Amino acid sequence: MTDRPFIYRFTKDLRLDDHAGLAAAASRGSIVPLLVVDAALEARLKASQRRAEFFCSAVTALDSELRERGSRLVVRRGDPSAAIVRIARETGAYGAAWNASYDSGGIQRDRELQSALEESALEAAIVHDAPAIAPEESAAARSSGGPGYRAFAPYFDVWCGLPVASHEYPLLLRFVSAEIESEPLPASKDFGSAAEPVMAVAQQARVLLDRFLRYAAAQYSAAVNFPADDRTSHLSTHLSFGTISARSVVCRARERLSDPFALSEERHSLRLFLRSLAHRDFFLQLSWFHPSTHDEPLQEKMRGFDWARAHPALEAWRSGTTGYPLVDAGVRQLHATGWMHPHVRAVAASWLCFDMGIDWRVGRDEWDRWLIEDDVALATGNWQWIAGVGADMAQYPRIYNPERQRHRYDPAGAYVRQWIPELARVPMEIWRGSTESPQLMLALYAGEAYPQPAVDHASVARAFLSRYRAFASS
Repeated sequence: MTDRPFIYRFTKDLRLDDHAGLAAAASRGSIVPLLVVDAALEARLKASQRRAEFFCSAVTALDSELRERGSRLVVRRGDPSAAIVRIARETGAYGAAWNASYDSGGIQRDRELQSALEESALEAAIVHDAPAIAPEESAAARSSGGPGYRAFAPYFDVWCGLPVASHEYPLLLRFVSAEIESEPLPASKDFGSAAEPVMAVAQQARVLLDRFLRYAAAQYSAAVNFPADDRTSHLSTHLSFGTISARSVVCRARERLSDPFALSEERHSLRLFLRSLAHRDFFLQLSWFHPSTHDEPLQEKMRGFDWARAHPALEAWRSGTTGYPLVDAGVRQLHATGWMHPHVRAVAASWLCFDMGIDWRVGRDEWDRWLIEDDVALATGNWQWIAGVGADMAQYPRIYNPERQRHRYDPAGAYVRQWIPELARVPMEIWRGSTESPQLMLALYAGEAYPQPAVDHASVARAFLSRYRAFASS
């Protein structure tokens, strides 16, 4: 091992434990921990105040952990290549490593940074840290040609059989001393928020995982569908910013699944939970091998389909006033918390794409303003899946009937009442219409009354499906 230091540039991997990037840097020398606030990161954080608050809290917590080890997080602002070259000259570092991006813009910036560093005679190492299984590992098990997997079922079969690497030795990491000049840590106010940072974000993620596996995992199969049951893991934001590693989550879930004393219900729930984590890896590898899908559908046959960019009911969808309670409750939960229940996300996204025929990219970009989590590749994969233009291999898109979904998954109206105050004291028999009714049975005369349905779901969904079929078969 050389005595010269090596730079590690933190991006969305804001922790020290089980860290593939830090392990790669540590194998090359003592680590210079660096954070570069560049134009791309600044734009992402300014797009969402809650996202900026979470990021700044995670950075503050990371710096605190580094200081406990006699180091500090070195912060620079501006162009990453220029910042890394300057740090290398100041410290004698001979290269830099960082976590790979998976969206098209990030992949391109990674390649440009790699070229710039190599032109400056510095080693550049891009490491897969975000997924539990790196894209090349799953692709290596692919029996047929072509990069990666475009269908989830065969990917999942392979994913389940692959071992998950572990980098659980943070105490062995060697960091340089805290004497390197640094700019101030990024603060929420830099991005338009006045919130104070929350400490120990990575520790919070570990507590969330422990609590989920101990108390809620056995009920995950129900909680993932019933939005009033708030016992999903709530780890999506932590995974997106890397305050916990996907590898750790998968290993802990697999370990729990292998417990011979686990009940059958818990085993079923844990398998579903692992499937959701595999879905995350699947979309990351999909974007890694097919970065053009950020702007274009994965399914070539659906490129050129005439999606709308505007609709009279679009603002109603954005504001949670469509007249369909489950859709509106989900949007209002998103606005209030920066998170939406996973099943309700599917129903609300389906309503946008099929009841209005709106371009899935409009929905993705709208939710990007509100979600705390920051996973562009995952957002694209999920929206294309729902819109019937991505990796879902069904012959036609799955169109959710929002009233049928409400009756089935929120039968007591608990979730709807929580997020729609207009309905909190309205008896369900007044606003419970039949699943095929174009309108809900609502009293519409009070000043704060809940609105009538913005569209007739049955008719507009049938019209969209006819248009989709005609285009797909042409």
